[in-house]
Amino acid sequence: MEKEPVRRGPAAHGREGRRWTLSRIRVLISRQFQLEVFSAAVRRLLHRHGWSWQSPARRALERDEGAVGLWKKKDVWPQAE
Repeated sequence: MEKEPVRRGPAAHGREGRRWTLSRIRVLISRQFQLEVFSAAVRRLLHRHGWSWQSPARRALERDEGAVGLWKKKDVWPQAE
């Protein structure tokens, strides 16, 4: 059985990135069911079905946690070049 459209991810629907937004889901609903809905209704529908809002961690992959801890501890921050 084919995965649900939302579970396949935005890329499967021609969208860049791996994140769904309310507007992207609104478009998906419109295409799948020929039904126009408000963003608030989409948010309530997703919540009702167990989907939650999530924010990606905004930390650089190159971040050195040890160095950051030292900067915070000593209250000395590196200078921008």
